[in-house]
Amino acid sequence: MKLNWLYIAWRNVGLKKLQTALSLVLLAFGVGLVSLLMLSEKQLSDTFDRNIEDIDLVLGAKGSPLQLILANVYHVDAPTGNIRLADAEKVIRHPYIAEGIPLAYGDNYRGYRIVGSTDAYTAHYGGEVAEGRTFEASFEVVVGAKVAEATGLKVGDEFFSAHGLQDETDVHTDKVFRVVGRLEPSGTVLDQLLLCTISTIWEVHEGHGEAVAPEDREITAVLLKKRNPLAVLTIPNTIRETNMQVALPSIEINRLTQNFGIGMNTLRAIALLIMLISFASIFISVYDNLLARRYELALMRTMGGSRGGLFLLLLLEGGLLSTGGSLLGLVLSRLGLVALAQLVEDKFRYDWSNIGVMPEELILVGLAIFVGLIAAAIPGISAVRIDTSRTLSEAQ
Repeated sequence: MKLNWLYIAWRNVGLKKLQTALSLVLLAFGVGLVSLLMLSEKQLSDTFDRNIEDIDLVLGAKGSPLQLILANVYHVDAPTGNIRLADAEKVIRHPYIAEGIPLAYGDNYRGYRIVGSTDAYTAHYGGEVAEGRTFEASFEVVVGAKVAEATGLKVGDEFFSAHGLQDETDVHTDKVFRVVGRLEPSGTVLDQLLLCTISTIWEVHEGHGEAVAPEDREITAVLLKKRNPLAVLTIPNTIRETNMQVALPSIEINRLTQNFGIGMNTLRAIALLIMLISFASIFISVYDNLLARRYELALMRTMGGSRGGLFLLLLLEGGLLSTGGSLLGLVLSRLGLVALAQLVEDKFRYDWSNIGVMPEELILVGLAIFVGLIAAAIPGISAVRIDTSRTLSEAQ
């Protein structure tokens, strides 16, 4: 008689619904948490890497170097202050500097920052105009893809800016911005910005008690590309007597990710502990089934079932539990990432919508299934050693 071991294993797993559900939930929660951490770290790393690429130094007002990077590269923090354009241009003209991209901002539209810069800023991130043209005159604006999607702004629309980076109460109703272009999605910080000329940022505040002489014009920061590696050592000395500082994005982001890493490692350790508990649960479930069905297994032997078949049966039970728990864990991690992505988008305007399966996750699932099989193999060895005649005689 040929036995369908997979069907029997499926039926056996379904017999004890509460115990099976506990094993599945524990493993799913452990795998899901590890998977979510992997996805979050990947999204965070990609966001940092895309926006920091080819930016060697950031010049800005003295303060926290990390704040300087977050504010002027990622636009997720307030700037440390303003610096004089004349002083910044001296740094840009330094022989060790290949290029400097000036930034000036201080206003927003519906929470999205209006940033004054040059075409070099758009070119640096590979931004392409999808509709209309780039800005040329004051109060002409090119909107990023995310801004256009969220606000509904299109070429030809006009709007007023609000003072500050997020506050929408102090609106400059006497200065009208006009949209002249929309950028293609780039997956960079450009998607969440409204871009204009630097002179626009100065002019929007004139008449509000903020007008200054041309020689005292200020900007927020400059993104620098070095020509000579010695720039990292030389530039700080040249600006020592000013209110400016330079920060190295790579160093500051490294420090930030290391601080995040402590919390991530703690969560990962907790997730692995939960997975170990779930493997113990699988072992108990399979072993308990073995004890409860010793007579049934003995009958299977008399009906033609081999010792290897019984061992395979228990392996299949453990495999079904570990596979089901692992796949459920991947589903839970995606649900968690969707919720986390919404929070990130609402708070920082970044898109974390990529929920594709990572190679590391496949390795995680493979390891989880393998360990689940090991947990089932231990009672499986006991099943192979069942004394058929003795078990049947004891049951009578």
